[in-house]
Amino acid sequence: MSVLTRDEAQTRAQLLDVHHYAVELDLTTGDDTFDSTTLIRFSARTPGDTFVELKPVTLRSATLDGTPLDPEALTENRLPLTGLTEGEHELRIDASMRYSRTGEGMHRFTDPTDGETYVYTQLFMEDVQRVFAAFDQPDLKAVFELTVTAPDGWTVLANSITEQQDDGRWKAAPTPLLSTYFVAVAAGPWHSVRTEHAGLPFGIHCRRSLAPYLDADADEIFDVTKACYDRYHEKFEEPYPFDSYDQAFVPEFNAGAMENPGLVTFRDEFVYRSAVTVTERQTRAMVIAHEMAHMWFGDLVTLRWWDDIWLNESFAEYMGFQTVNEACSDRFPDTWVDFGVTRKAWGYDADQRPSTHPVAPDPEAVPDTASALLNFDGISYAKGASALRQLVAWMGEKDFLAGINTHFKRHKFGNATLADFIDSLASATDRDVHGWAEQWLRTTGVDRLRPVVGDGDEKKYWHLTVDQDGDRPHRIAVGAYDRDGSRLVLREQFEIDVPQGDSVAVRAGRRPDLVVLNEGDLTYAKVRFDETSEEAALRGLSRIPDGLTRAVVWNTLRDMVRDGELEPAAYLETALAHLPEETELAVVQGVLGFARTQVADRYTAPEDRPAALATITEIARDLLRRTEDGDSPGLRLTAVRTFIDSATTPDKIASWLDEGTVHGGPELDPELRWRILARLAVLGATDEAAIEAELARDPSASGQEGAARCRAALPTAEAKAAAWSAMFETDDLSNYLFTATAQGFWQPEQSTLVQDYVPRFYADAPAMAARRSPAMAEAAGRYAFPAYAIDAHSLATGQEHLTDPDLTPALHRKLVDQLDDLARALRVREA
Repeated sequence: MSVLTRDEAQTRAQLLDVHHYAVELDLTTGDDTFDSTTLIRFSARTPGDTFVELKPVTLRSATLDGTPLDPEALTENRLPLTGLTEGEHELRIDASMRYSRTGEGMHRFTDPTDGETYVYTQLFMEDVQRVFAAFDQPDLKAVFELTVTAPDGWTVLANSITEQQDDGRWKAAPTPLLSTYFVAVAAGPWHSVRTEHAGLPFGIHCRRSLAPYLDADADEIFDVTKACYDRYHEKFEEPYPFDSYDQAFVPEFNAGAMENPGLVTFRDEFVYRSAVTVTERQTRAMVIAHEMAHMWFGDLVTLRWWDDIWLNESFAEYMGFQTVNEACSDRFPDTWVDFGVTRKAWGYDADQRPSTHPVAPDPEAVPDTASALLNFDGISYAKGASALRQLVAWMGEKDFLAGINTHFKRHKFGNATLADFIDSLASATDRDVHGWAEQWLRTTGVDRLRPVVGDGDEKKYWHLTVDQDGDRPHRIAVGAYDRDGSRLVLREQFEIDVPQGDSVAVRAGRRPDLVVLNEGDLTYAKVRFDETSEEAALRGLSRIPDGLTRAVVWNTLRDMVRDGELEPAAYLETALAHLPEETELAVVQGVLGFARTQVADRYTAPEDRPAALATITEIARDLLRRTEDGDSPGLRLTAVRTFIDSATTPDKIASWLDEGTVHGGPELDPELRWRILARLAVLGATDEAAIEAELARDPSASGQEGAARCRAALPTAEAKAAAWSAMFETDDLSNYLFTATAQGFWQPEQSTLVQDYVPRFYADAPAMAARRSPAMAEAAGRYAFPAYAIDAHSLATGQEHLTDPDLTPALHRKLVDQLDDLARALRVREA
């Protein structure tokens, strides 16, 4: 397949104006393919040659201005259009297209619960070509009119309001100007809940088998959606630009969600069929707010080329957390705590790998769509959002929003660049936004801020010097705390600017017991403590009054472990001392997640791992004792999950499974039952018969994934061989079943059993990635990589294979990251 280069896109944009697409899809032609007919009206500014993209099973016919084109001229995914004259043209394409099982193009899914089938599109980046012919680049916007023939009993959703015609076909209203990658269709026997808000139809949709769970949460989903919609209309002067707002929860979705105008698609795990914590509900609310922000930033105003993808994602990430924090504070009191513990850590990790890149990379660094796809990472999302949060702190929210509204007004229904965005912001402030952008958006890496604290004469004053290892200016808050018995009490909080160099602040009184830089987490930087403050933080962390400050401290400790400055065992002991007293659920979940998946499984030497798991289990027990009164169901659920995942002997969790409940609650729902069975499989305490029995109890799609995960985790040579064959020797697994199988395969407890598969990964994964798709390449690199083979030989083997010229870009990028993480784990163990 040919990927589109930036130069090709610029050349085509100079040649063409695309006006209108009429797309007809027939979804009744069988289980493997569907028919796609496309009529494109466009004009050429000058005589010239170009091409249109499509990836058909069969190209039946193509005509340009009524003249047939040779279908054999289609090379890979490009059909040449030669000899264009200046003026108007009409291109008609008739093709058969293949359904996807990997979440790209037109994905088709049959629900094992009831046999109902659903299809939906995911056309991001370059996958529109899997559904219909298009001039596939973001700056050739056009009006789209879709007509869909669907089986009886199906409902068809699209970007605009759809109506069923007398002939049974569904027709969508013409859209405003859209980029090709935003076109969306979702068809099937959906269960739908509808309402109206601000004069617009709102709808939420899911598979019929999930109907009871969607109905149970419909009020919350609509409340969040309406609150965010209203808040955005308070912030933005441009009104919502589309004719309806549908949210479809679709199966086997690769991303968290996709911001298709008027029809946002979400992974249907957000329709909760098992118990979840309030933090997980908050995450769903944030994703709703994130995708709605895209209706303005991304959909109304769209990037010109993929080097500016951060303009979409960083803005939506920032707005998602900020808007939920403002509009849904009654349900979710402080979303920024969760951002600080989870999303921000994602950004810090990504920014310290060899694959790091600027938030806004140089256009030459994104020469084609394949390279652009690699930038959807913690930098484009979390670091970019952190940079915007710092920008708001630096220039003020009033001026920031004024600049944003100028940007919408200047570029609505068009395309814009970083330079356009910065110019709009600069128009609203006297601050040097262009200079700020160069320092924050065009650079890589994480600055480090370290306090130097001292007393003045007779301890009548104290002074703070902030040493910076980095080049960015920071505006930060500093918290000064004193011990009061067992508590830490905030004496004062003050803001300082840390320029490109050291910053000095002089304060009255004796020096505090604890000085916290980046109080309130307003900037993006690694922070450290002075010696006195580190001792106070380790001893009194749970007694720091503000949850966001505790998140900053926990992030600092996390980072110190990763940098070899704090022993993994010391981190676990700190967690044991303070998590039982922690009141922020997001902090508990974040700390336990890092402790379990990184400290115990990667940073701790194999001989010390049982002790690490024992400490984590002890934390879980303490939390279970604390929650016996039932007042903290989310905290108790977190403790139960952690206890299961950390069990080193099967007796306790096996008894829970047999009895169907945890003593004192909760009752075991499907998620907890599969979680226990997966851990029992790792420990060799279950078998195929038990997995099959559980699958009979829960034959849903989630049950199928749970069974695949359990089977791959069984500690037998036969189970591992079967799992490996399913992943790499056939292409039968869907994206979700591949991921579940890979998640079960590698286990630290089974390192000897699977050691021969480590070199096989480097032969089999690249071949599979080349056969299937970028999404499957990413899944192989993320989930099927031998992450627990932490030794010098495994590292050397992987580094040797990085030079393989046949590695697909998506897999190469994941391997670079995984091997860097492996090298870090080795350094931590040696330290």
